[in-house]
Amino acid sequence: MPGNTPTGLLPTALSRSGTDTGTPSRTGPPGGTPPGTGPAAAQQAAAAGPGTAAPPGTAAPPGAAAVPGTAAAPGAASAAGAAGAAARRGPRRHAWYRLVSPLAVLIIWQLVSSSGLVSEQKLPSPSTVLHTAITLITTNSAAYGTLQGAMVVSLERVAIGFALGGAAGLVLAVIAGLSRLGENSVDPLLQMLRTLPLFGLIPVFIVWFGIGELPKVLLIALGAAIPLYLNTFAGIRNVDAKLAEAGQSLGLTRAEKIRHIILPGALPQMLVGLRQSLGVAWLALVVAEQINANAGLGFMISQATQFLRNDVIFVALLVYCLLGLITDALVRLLERRALTWRRGLLEA
Repeated sequence: MPGNTPTGLLPTALSRSGTDTGTPSRTGPPGGTPPGTGPAAAQQAAAAGPGTAAPPGTAAPPGAAAVPGTAAAPGAASAAGAAGAAARRGPRRHAWYRLVSPLAVLIIWQLVSSSGLVSEQKLPSPSTVLHTAITLITTNSAAYGTLQGAMVVSLERVAIGFALGGAAGLVLAVIAGLSRLGENSVDPLLQMLRTLPLFGLIPVFIVWFGIGELPKVLLIALGAAIPLYLNTFAGIRNVDAKLAEAGQSLGLTRAEKIRHIILPGALPQMLVGLRQSLGVAWLALVVAEQINANAGLGFMISQATQFLRNDVIFVALLVYCLLGLITDALVRLLERRALTWRRGLLEA
């Protein structure tokens, strides 16, 4: 019935005026959608192309792509921030993956030793090595001392030697990298020293410096200085020359260019050299502690060799590995802190 429809409530003249005259009717329910708005209009605007803006008040249909140049909604910005935070947490969340290969080696080692493929005398099992380590920690042996005491002595030697060698390597690299005169004066000597075997220097250092702590520290310093020098020198020389020209055009002095351009540009290569220097320092420690040492991990290895105690030797070697991993992890942490601008490259 006409009375039951909305149009039936309108006067006849008004209902005809929206159709007969060709003009759109202005009547409608209060708060209705204005002409040209709604999902249909928004779909037409999206189909028109990126250069056509949607009419005011239109809502983008679900799934429609954002028009370039338009401002993102607050929800999109928060979603992007959450994605960035998740990407930054990714390396930390997957850091334990680095333990998979060492654990696999330990499991294979235990299986090989337990199955009898290799005798216990030649290759003690991880359980035997662990028992020996506990014994060395809890017992002060007359032949070896304690494991923690040996670690403290070795750490002290490495710290002093690495500090001396690292400082010398950095200073010489800056001198050689910033001038041709410095390169011609320093680089030939360092290139000759890096080819010398550390074992061959032991008798010379004994004659020059005696059998105390000095020759041990100097051997570690020499081993640690060379990798840091080479990497820092290469990092300085590989800095983009356009950056130096830009600094010169900005009126920077030479000291300011070195502090703000050259050294930051060489920092990634310097940190690589730092990791290599720490590894060589631990290797040099084994050599240095062969010079009439009465304490330390190298001394423990020498004593165990005389008594044919391979389990003690493996304990000392595993301690070397753990200390090397710890120092390398500290340098990696420093690298992440100092080179935060490279995170975008790693996440891309």
